[in-house]
Amino acid sequence: MTGQTEFIPSRTEALKNLSDFLPKAGRNYAARRNYDFGAGRHHEVSKLSPYLRCRLITEREVLRAVLNRHSEKAAEKFIQEVFWRTYWKGWLELRPSTWRHYQTGLATAWNNVQTQDGLRDRWGAACRGDTDLECFNSWAHELVSTGYLHNHARMWFASIWIFTLRLPWELGADFFLRHLLDGDPASNTLSWRWVAGLQTPGKTYLARASNIAKYSDGRFRAERQLADAAPPLTGPPHPPPTPLRPPLTVQRDLKTGLLLHHDDLSPGFLLETLRPVSLCQLRHDNGFSPLTPSPLVTEFRHAATNETATRFAHRFETTAIAGSVEDLLDWSARENLQQIIMAEAPVGPIATLLQDFANHPQAPRLCAVRRPYDALTWPLATKGFFSFRKSIPNVLSQII
Repeated sequence: MTGQTEFIPSRTEALKNLSDFLPKAGRNYAARRNYDFGAGRHHEVSKLSPYLRCRLITEREVLRAVLNRHSEKAAEKFIQEVFWRTYWKGWLELRPSTWRHYQTGLATAWNNVQTQDGLRDRWGAACRGDTDLECFNSWAHELVSTGYLHNHARMWFASIWIFTLRLPWELGADFFLRHLLDGDPASNTLSWRWVAGLQTPGKTYLARASNIAKYSDGRFRAERQLADAAPPLTGPPHPPPTPLRPPLTVQRDLKTGLLLHHDDLSPGFLLETLRPVSLCQLRHDNGFSPLTPSPLVTEFRHAATNETATRFAHRFETTAIAGSVEDLLDWSARENLQQIIMAEAPVGPIATLLQDFANHPQAPRLCAVRRPYDALTWPLATKGFFSFRKSIPNVLSQII
């Protein structure tokens, strides 16, 4: 199935989406945010997530804009939604082995798909949206064709995948990561774990026909078609949180290049006092799935990265594009770079590739600069979200 997304990969479009949403970010969002009216009709939510995923627009910018228009109390639900993404990232940064454990589980599940005919057939039907469930099929088609799903539909979909269709949760998380424009290792992996009862041990999410009928505006009826129980899956206990690794200090007297990657496309904070001589776009398309990501996702991230590079190109003597460790080594050697700076990439494929690059004996110094917002918020994700939530007023007071 080929598709077309409504999301235009540019910072201008991100700011337009924010401006259009601001009047609704208060009590209207609180009242209407759970309603999924279907593809092309997601008018009650911000639709900022693909832009926040790549940081074409930053969390701080969004929060400041919302609080310039609404009180903190009126916009509480939307503010919390922004901080959920922040919380998930911080939680995974403090426990990176959870991402590795997911990848191991995915490899096992994928091996089973290849060797078990029944599992392969059920998994294939689910991915194609060819099950006996009209609602599930509709969401699968929407995801594949647009790169987006309403958050409530994502919860229903994950619950049905795990408890009704009885498919491995890792394969569902992989399906989302391959197709969601806003999919990232932290929020996607941990949200699927939460639905399955692994993230908050013993607590699962059960999709109910009555809830689907109400919040899909009556589009779907699934009585007597869904699992009536959601027994939690079992897994190892959470690893204890570990301190964030201190990044290398940037040295201002070295010949420096700037590396741009799709985990953070707002590099302006790196250029306030530094003047790198060369800019390189990193285009790393996979590293998280045994299958090829959706062309919608790949094209969106390539275009977003290129759009950012174009906006900043006038600040550099040269520009380049890299897709591998070897490409990065060639770029740094060609430009005689002594140091490369970049916005820190959170746990995930880009961070893994860049660690491989940093460990190469011919690589220059690689300085991953932690954004102040991340430095402030990530260490707070030591427990559950409701503990993290208590810190939101203090965080807002420091960033607004």
